[in-house]
Amino acid sequence: MPLLRHHHHHADDVLPYHRAVAVNVADDDEAKPRRPYSSFPSPRAPSSSSSSCLASANRLLLLFALACLLVAVASLAFAFSARAGAARRHQPPPAATSVAFRCGRAEDSLRSFLVSSRNYTAGEREKVLAVVGVHTEIGSAARRAALRATWFPPNPEDIVSLEHGTGLSFRFVIGRTKDKEKMADLQKEVDMYHDFLFIDAEEDTKPPQKMLAFFKAAYDMFDAEFYVKADDAIYLRPDRLAALLAKERSHHRTYIGCMKKGPVVNDPNMKWYESSWELLGNEYFSHASGLLYALSSEVVGSLAATKNDSLRMFDYEDVTVGSWMLSMNVKHEDIRAMCDSMCTPTSIAVWDSKKCSNSCNPAEIAKVLHNTTLCSKSPTLPPEVEDE
Repeated sequence: MPLLRHHHHHADDVLPYHRAVAVNVADDDEAKPRRPYSSFPSPRAPSSSSSSCLASANRLLLLFALACLLVAVASLAFAFSARAGAARRHQPPPAATSVAFRCGRAEDSLRSFLVSSRNYTAGEREKVLAVVGVHTEIGSAARRAALRATWFPPNPEDIVSLEHGTGLSFRFVIGRTKDKEKMADLQKEVDMYHDFLFIDAEEDTKPPQKMLAFFKAAYDMFDAEFYVKADDAIYLRPDRLAALLAKERSHHRTYIGCMKKGPVVNDPNMKWYESSWELLGNEYFSHASGLLYALSSEVVGSLAATKNDSLRMFDYEDVTVGSWMLSMNVKHEDIRAMCDSMCTPTSIAVWDSKKCSNSCNPAEIAKVLHNTTLCSKSPTLPPEVEDE
């Protein structure tokens, strides 16, 4: 499957940039000593006795001058040392170096692995086109296995390679649980694949709060142009997602996804009941489907800077994020290729919400789609677009 080489970060599909600086050093010529002389000739030649006394006096004067010079140098050195010591005493202690793969209880298992196994230096936010967080649950190991067998990079080397080729860095996003047995099973998977981003939230935390925890952790660890939320039930074309995100945009506050509206359910006995329905009226505002959407860096930066309890939380994550977007001056981009129900030459993500609302098997569907040429092996761009 061909990968688009975007122009936002590099020309040779390599993310790191190295800057060489040339320094010119000029050598100074050493000054030559001058021979002392007198402009007034002596009226008579001095006697040997007077010459000896004069030489002795000159030596004493020279020794005295050298002693004064040494005392002056020592005094200056002491003064500068005392001043530097005082400055150090008044300086605040240096701040601890931030580690780029940790943020509170959040942790990027891939970079933890790279730091422990390679000559890899952490400490800076990794610069990428987008970080794609595939949100999953502890009990969804079968879905994760299906994605690793299809479109999700199956090992650390492939994750890094795909990041270099497309600018997209992929992680499975997950919370923690107090169930020690479940955590032990999850840790085995972490140790095998190293592709998780743990967020600072418990597994049973409500989806909107988990989403905010993801944005905070991802923004702290990655210097990305976009932060993407994906579901583990979709079939994704990473190359086409990269092509979409790499487009030039005149607006910097962007909200990209399949936009939708719908009636607000105010009956607690019905599916999709919204407990805060009285704040919403009869119909939801336009918001992106929660299975796949992207927020630009400036938008996520604003969310990451807010306190957790200062944002309105509705019952559903997609509605909640949509409500946050209403409070910001964002540009809504409705991209239908992000929610195709079947593979097409332009599909970015494929999933059928109507068929899968009750009894479908996303893991098996992903495998079936991957074996379809139109899904996995068609060009990144359709022929008519490539020819332009």
